[in-house]
Amino acid sequence: MSDMDSRPPTRKQESNDSANGWAMSGAFLGSILSGTLLGYLADLWLDTRPWLVVGGIVAGSYAGFMTMWKQSKTIDSIERRRP
Repeated sequence: MSDMDSRPPTRKQESNDSANGWAMSGAFLGSILSGTLLGYLADLWLDTRPWLVVGGIVAGSYAGFMTMWKQSKTIDSIERRRP
């Protein structure tokens, strides 16, 4: 185990981690909400209630999860490169 693993995180690292968490949760929620809205509007236009709303929620959840996954992988690779 290296010395870096035993050191507590600095305030800057804690604030970066917090900001990254908020950004990922905002992207996830935004994807779900935009998928729901697009599904709702398509349902109004095509008169297919509630099927496109459900599809929008599922598609938005998937897109949000994939975005969150990619961001967490990027953050993890940055953390591993820190000295």
